[in-house]
Amino acid sequence: MAEKPYKTYREFYPFYLSQHLDPTCRVLHYIGTTLVIAVMAYALATQRYLLLVSLPVCGYFFAWVGHFRFEKNKPATFTYPLWSLIGDFNMYFDFLTGRLNRQLEKAR
Repeated sequence: MAEKPYKTYREFYPFYLSQHLDPTCRVLHYIGTTLVIAVMAYALATQRYLLLVSLPVCGYFFAWVGHFRFEKNKPATFTYPLWSLIGDFNMYFDFLTGRLNRQLEKAR
């Protein structure tokens, strides 16, 4: 699916998923997202707010390894940064709730 300007997140999400068909890429995203949530929770609970500056590195490092090494595509965040961030959490929660396979089938 070629990149195009999306007017709504609802239009964007199937494209986002189409860029994450490789299971290893998705697992690396889940690791990064879990790490982001854990570091954020720890930083807030311990009031070590300086740790919050590490969140982009925690999340993007794993995701970008997944894209460049396994998916072999350009991360959607380069073109759609906000929607890609939302898409990452959306994909994570779809995975956790068992809805991801159905969403991936729609995106193919």
